[in-house]
Amino acid sequence: MNLILLGPPGAGKGTQAKMLIERFGIPQISTGDMLRAAVAAKTELGLKAKACMDAGALVPDEVVIGIVGERLQQADCDKGFILDGFPRTVPQADALKATLAGLDKALSAVISLEVDVEALIERLTGRRTCRDCGRGFHLKFDPPAKADVCDSCGGELFQRDDDREETIRKRLQVYQEQTAPLVEYYQREGLLVAIDGMQEMAAVQEDILATLREL
Repeated sequence: MNLILLGPPGAGKGTQAKMLIERFGIPQISTGDMLRAAVAAKTELGLKAKACMDAGALVPDEVVIGIVGERLQQADCDKGFILDGFPRTVPQADALKATLAGLDKALSAVISLEVDVEALIERLTGRRTCRDCGRGFHLKFDPPAKADVCDSCGGELFQRDDDREETIRKRLQVYQEQTAPLVEYYQREGLLVAIDGMQEMAAVQEDILATLREL
């Protein structure tokens, strides 16, 4: 089961990836994790990536795809994998396709979590976190009993920088410009599975599993 998870920030990819990991026993592979592991292992590609990161530059696509190729050859990927955060662009998708062909692997499906942008912004900006115990709340969907106070420990609730509207809109704009074209790309490849990401978490999971059972 070789999968890609697509969806804008806050669409719930992490939650669904965790469910798929537990269900199928396959690893979730994120670009950040791969880069950090390659740097720590001091592989040739890892050293190239480190030089770019140390200089404050983006790691070139050819280095990233090389690291992806190395990661997919590891034993824990024999039964499959879940790619999260890669590819981000159409050129990266082309490179991934060539890399997988070279490894005699192929994608099973690309799961795209479809969301309403304004509803997503409401979902994200309403989140609050306790400074003391880390418990999460939502002003609309799971509000605390007392405003700005944690039900569990009485700590102060705050809004993370990542949950501020201006930050979210900026991240969504980047996604729309760079990554959204992958939806059409994988549609042409006959791999795209569109899932309504605005449903309850359990309903999203069931839709994903129902689709995968048909593969």
